[in-house]
Amino acid sequence: MCECNKLYFALRIGIQLLVILSLCIAFPACSQKDTPTDKIHIVVSILPLAEFTEKIGGNKVDVSVMIPPGASPHSYEPTPGQFAKLGKAQLYVKVGAPIDFELVWLDKILAVNQDLLLCNASQSVQFIKGDPHIWLSPHNAAIMVGNIYDALIKIDPDNQMFYNKNRKQYIKELDNLDNDIVRLLREKKGRNFMVFHPAWGYFASAYDLKQISVENQGKEPTAKGILHLIEQAKTNDIKVVFASPQFNTKSAEVIAKEIQGQVILIDPLEKEYITNLKKIASILDQAME
Repeated sequence: MCECNKLYFALRIGIQLLVILSLCIAFPACSQKDTPTDKIHIVVSILPLAEFTEKIGGNKVDVSVMIPPGASPHSYEPTPGQFAKLGKAQLYVKVGAPIDFELVWLDKILAVNQDLLLCNASQSVQFIKGDPHIWLSPHNAAIMVGNIYDALIKIDPDNQMFYNKNRKQYIKELDNLDNDIVRLLREKKGRNFMVFHPAWGYFASAYDLKQISVENQGKEPTAKGILHLIEQAKTNDIKVVFASPQFNTKSAEVIAKEIQGQVILIDPLEKEYITNLKKIASILDQAME
């Protein structure tokens, strides 16, 4: 090989090494040994499902959520990056109740990855007509946890004992949560509470409460409807109108002003499920007689 060619190849190799070095400086992970992960890649529709899945799967799962914090399941559209993650996932956990996001997007989600195992978290849950918020009852949450466990051991039967131990522990925590809420609310004389979006039917049913909804079949109330709601609130001595951060609170604020009450935000989609329901039960305890 002539000296010119030797110099050319030496320069070429040197440039390649400089490029690799600069990339590793920009992205420190490159400087470490690239070891493949053994974690099961799982995608779920909503944040509470992520909590349930991570509690069972522990450090053996990597969970992504389609509907991010603050977004509404009624209108959210997935990003290209989320579809890219679906291509690498092994399991998709759907709510299974008729939430708008799944009605619109689930077929498209499953079409991205033909090998994706689908878990219906709502299997064996008794539905309330018109209310897809099945997870807002600790009893239903325990059923959903069981369905996710069944799906996980199909993918990873070798770690069944690990998943089963985690499942039992989390269901025990859900049972304790249920008992705590029963003790907190059972002596309340006023069993009615007012919400903007009727997300709390399963919670109300579990604890012998009644939700009065400002929204009617997904629509804002008319002026006549608002007057009727104000009268209901006064009749039931309601001083708090609950609203979700995913929705406009204008109608709730109008009603609260007329009853000399307040609007309090409660989120049906918080990831920290047990902490969230404890907080909501405490707020209801203070709001109801």
